Amino acid sequence: MNMNTAQLQSFCTAVRRDIINMTANAGSGHPGGSLSAVELVSAIFCTQMRVDPKNPRDPDRDRFVLSKGHAAPCYYGVLAELGFFDRAEFETFRQLHGILQGHPDMKKTPGVDASTGSLGQGVSIAVGMALAAKHMGKDTKVFTVLGDGECQEGQVWEAFMAANHYKLDNLTVVVDNNGLQIDGSNDEVMGLGDMAAKLRAFGFQTIEVSDGNDLEQVLSALGTPGQPGRPRAILAHTCKGRGVSFMEGQVGWHGKAPSEDQRRQALQELEG
Repeated sequence: MNMNTAQLQSFCTAVRRDIINMTANAGSGHPGGSLSAVELVSAIFCTQMRVDPKNPRDPDRDRFVLSKGHAAPCYYGVLAELGFFDRAEFETFRQLHGILQGHPDMKKTPGVDASTGSLGQGVSIAVGMALAAKHMGKDTKVFTVLGDGECQEGQVWEAFMAANHYKLDNLTVVVDNNGLQIDGSNDEVMGLGDMAAKLRAFGFQTIEVSDGNDLEQVLSALGTPGQPGRPRAILAHTCKGRGVSFMEGQVGWHGKAPSEDQRRQALQELEG
């Protein structure tokens, strides 16, 4: 599937509205890191992936893994806007027996390829998918989006080593580098140092994006031709809470839902 930049911009705004409505409906959830990832996830699905909302289990589809599983509202917004399920399901977000749980569940949600939420594990799943595709001789592309705080997990770096060792040039790792995590800034909790240099040292073809909430930059990075035998990494510097003024750059909005008044304010800003 493919969209031009103007269509994709409107799509991203719709996804942001979905994130606000889902978390406000539930009275819980993770709006901050969902909003920072909107352009990344939207651009991947709308311009890079071979997927069919009418046939979400097509064995020949490309695969997506949201390793930062708490950003499920972003994922669900993208899937609903593409038609994988009806927006009416947003009313049941994080509700018992609903198909939209607080973290992605591949057994419940059409379009979800991997159940994630335990941080650090999603990228290993993506490596396994990419390796399996290689073994089976398939042209499947695999994309995974990680949080920057998530990269403090040792399993992430084991997965990176494996991606390089097995020459997984069908894998794209995207790091949503918004600088904040649940307990504060990354630098306060466990500094990541020069992430771009680390990714290059681990063998990735590394593309750094100065503004990962700028569609033109994201599309340019995703459109960069791959290098044979090398996994690809996109290090995207984003803003937590992007698009809602009172959430932008605020660590307190990592895992807190907007009130009704805040919902109205956020939706007004997004409509404007």
